[in-house]
Amino acid sequence: MGQRQKKIRSFDYSLLFIIVFLLGFGLVMIYSTSSYNAQIKFNDAEFYFKKQIKAVIIGVVLMYAAYRFDYHWLRKLALPIFLLAITFILLIFPLGIEANGATRWVGIGSFSFQPAEFAKLALIVFATTLVCGIGKNMKKFRSVILVWIAAGILAGMILGITNNMSSAIIIMGIAVVMTFVAYPGYKIFSILAALCISAFVVFYSWLTTNVHGATDNFRFKRLLVWLDPEKYATGTGFQTVQALYAIGSGGLFGKGLGKSLQKLGFIPEAQNDMIFSVICEELGLFGALCIIIIFALMLWRFVYIATNAPDLFGSLLTMGVFAHIAIQVILNIAVVTNLIPNTGISLPFISYGGTSVAFLLVEMGIVLNVSSKIKIQ
Repeated sequence: MGQRQKKIRSFDYSLLFIIVFLLGFGLVMIYSTSSYNAQIKFNDAEFYFKKQIKAVIIGVVLMYAAYRFDYHWLRKLALPIFLLAITFILLIFPLGIEANGATRWVGIGSFSFQPAEFAKLALIVFATTLVCGIGKNMKKFRSVILVWIAAGILAGMILGITNNMSSAIIIMGIAVVMTFVAYPGYKIFSILAALCISAFVVFYSWLTTNVHGATDNFRFKRLLVWLDPEKYATGTGFQTVQALYAIGSGGLFGKGLGKSLQKLGFIPEAQNDMIFSVICEELGLFGALCIIIIFALMLWRFVYIATNAPDLFGSLLTMGVFAHIAIQVILNIAVVTNLIPNTGISLPFISYGGTSVAFLLVEMGIVLNVSSKIKIQ
């Protein structure tokens, strides 16, 4: 008789290590980038660091809860979660808090959060449930459109109510990636990609020939900054130019941790969207490449878990998280290096932002939950 094989549950320690590393590195960089600004504004060099570490602790607790909670229950809770995301966005009207010229936060007493971050998680859960519910009919393109409509509802509300284009782009991007994975054909996505590229070429050609048609619209000004940041270095393009200076001055191995000059009032709110530029300045090209490799390893673990997940629901949940992290990392680095116009996208786990890191950790808990259900012979 052959030896009996024992089935054991797996746990992705590699992914857990990556999460812990990114959280620790993020806290170090937030302290490094924000201490000067925090001392000037609040007379407390650790102001942003202490707020972020509280959010990380809350996020870790939520991650553990998401890991222990059977992810299959999310299928029953998908619609309430989706409706809750809509409700949170609508709460901007009575409870909105304005910060840095934008009203994107909901405040209840001393507690505040950004509804757009919850909307990303809600879409992943709802889109996964939709695709699994559609089943074999997913081979019909109208099923893809249905998922895109659901994403469009959240993205449209976020753009229209909170004026947050970056989060709207990420939500639509998540929907496109998830349907690309679930839809059996590639033709329609090839046509969509061709149309997007063609539209970009036409728009870029129009923009370069109408650079003097500037208006008071801040998004149009950002496009002009993207084309020629040095021309607007004393105004709208100040942050972009200073970030590029930081990247250029870092060299191969950087100036050393904590020794950035650009964070000393030159890059506004350096701990937020432009934190990657300070990483380049302090740790150099080598440090920046190491962080990119860490994110690439995280995405690889997502693909491994999605491929070996025990069911389609777990696989699609993981691919939704994959899409979220991949899109956000790529867009953030592209913005910092001025490859695309500035859209205000944070770097996952590293940029300052309590709501962002808390909900990202919930997503990590869900992925670890799926990984724990993989049976190894």
